[in-house]
Amino acid sequence: MLIALLSASFLFNLGQGVLRPSLPLYLQRVFAARYQQVTLIPAVFGAGKWIASLPTGYLLDTLGRRLLMTSGLLLIAGSDLGSVMVTRYGAFLALRALAGVGWAMFATVATTAMVGGRAVSRRGRAVSLLLMSETLGLLLGTSMGGLLYQRVGTVTPFVFEAACMLAASLALIGATFPAAEPRSTSGGGSRDWRRLGTALRVPGVLLMGLTSAALTVVQTGILVFLFPLYLVERAGLSPSTMGLLVSLGVLGRLGALWVGGSTSDRVGRMRVLIPGLLMYAVLLGSLTLLTHPLALGLWSLAIGGAGGLVAPLPAALTGDRAPLAVQGVAIGWLRTITDTGQIVGPLIMGALADTLDLTAPFFLGATLLLVTAWQCRRHARAMSAATVS
Repeated sequence: MLIALLSASFLFNLGQGVLRPSLPLYLQRVFAARYQQVTLIPAVFGAGKWIASLPTGYLLDTLGRRLLMTSGLLLIAGSDLGSVMVTRYGAFLALRALAGVGWAMFATVATTAMVGGRAVSRRGRAVSLLLMSETLGLLLGTSMGGLLYQRVGTVTPFVFEAACMLAASLALIGATFPAAEPRSTSGGGSRDWRRLGTALRVPGVLLMGLTSAALTVVQTGILVFLFPLYLVERAGLSPSTMGLLVSLGVLGRLGALWVGGSTSDRVGRMRVLIPGLLMYAVLLGSLTLLTHPLALGLWSLAIGGAGGLVAPLPAALTGDRAPLAVQGVAIGWLRTITDTGQIVGPLIMGALADTLDLTAPFFLGATLLLVTAWQCRRHARAMSAATVS
């Protein structure tokens, strides 16, 4: 199951990565899309993810993990093939929203499968492996996307992603997934909406959802959209140099994912998460004081490393705390609130940069990370006091 999941995750993100850089170019060429129409695509994709994540958690034990993941992958493949056939922008927009639904169906189940049924001593490493396969696929795919679009054909990235989804579906066919965990009527195991309330009452589950949302706001709202602009506009770097520094951040994240998950397995989640958040905040806030390319490169690498260090911990701790009977719902909640951060993060940070200054989002992101670290510290103290008493 582990090999099948990691292979499917790599192929899934390889296809996503190929499509990412070429999608705006396709929109402008085929639909003569304006900037606002281009930015609507990630918004509707995120909305599709947001809508589908929690229902997927509820359907885990009813429909089965393999069926849900395979259906999500096939839905994305169908959306890709449909996207190159439609001639209206509205239809294209609807198909990308359906692709977001498919993304949630695969990613929610994959995360649940990695955290479920594993001892606490291995859960952090399992989540780290999943995130490493995702990051590697995105890294390779992004480097290929523009080349395929320019040299092979404008529809090639869509066809390539559809092929990746089909290959990922085949990778899952031979996997053996554990049977659903029997639910007790007293443990919040009913299939109605109360299962979410049961999951959120577990200490730490709500906090980890908010922590994951904060990390996503920083990642998508600042590092993905605004950091490249800062490098070009404030540091005066060329686009090629900017691309190199951004890639250093991705490499730093990839290298630190395993360290964060494996270390938290040995010393505890909060002992890694709290210092990691503090380090992340300091690096992000101090970035605005730098303009030299060498210093910015080192900071980009370090910021990526800090982000990778803490990235697997919300899902791992949620898996630690949530009973198996509501684990799928808990991971569905985690994905839903994470997708909320992906939707609102770019909107808030972009508006703040337009209204105040390009450096303002970096300071706000650092403050958000500091507040999150403080809340995690309060939770850790409360849990320690409850254990002693």
